[in-house]
Amino acid sequence: MTDLAIDHAGAVAGGRAWRRAGVDDIAALHALIEGAYRGEAAKAGWTSEADLIGGQRTDPSMLRSILAGADDEILVVEGADARAPAPLIACVHLGVRADHCYLGMLSVRPENQGQGLGDALLKLCEYRAAHFWRRPRIDMNVIGQRAELIAYYERRGYRLSGRRGRFPYGDARYGLPLRDDLYFEIMEKHLPGR
Repeated sequence: MTDLAIDHAGAVAGGRAWRRAGVDDIAALHALIEGAYRGEAAKAGWTSEADLIGGQRTDPSMLRSILAGADDEILVVEGADARAPAPLIACVHLGVRADHCYLGMLSVRPENQGQGLGDALLKLCEYRAAHFWRRPRIDMNVIGQRAELIAYYERRGYRLSGRRGRFPYGDARYGLPLRDDLYFEIMEKHLPGR
């Protein structure tokens, strides 16, 4: 398998296994997502939102709700660790909507960034959206002030749709904004063969 290759039956970059998360993964998922986006630990990685938003990125009840949905899945990658269970090092949420799929919470532990896991999970989601869920497009919300992250997705074929979304001010479940001008750019990618 070449670097960034995906075996849709169960492997991503470097031969690490991927699988759908279950309720037994909620605590590990929560720690992974918070560690990638928020707090001091997240500042070690380039995906941190800690300078824009404090508080939590998600919580166990929100993750439980996603996992209970028939039209949502969280895909995870485990580390190459002898411990059982192996620690989660990356995840992504893929949700099925009426005419597209929604991608969110792409998270890689800061110490595992730069190994191609984010790219591999994006490709996996694109494959699943087009061939498993039969949707022609993936949408995602990216905080408009995150120019570096927008550029990352643009290099992978995602484009600014021209649509914007409101940041959920006043809902602490999504964090505590540190500025009053946050908004979401809605990015999209049309999938080949659909």
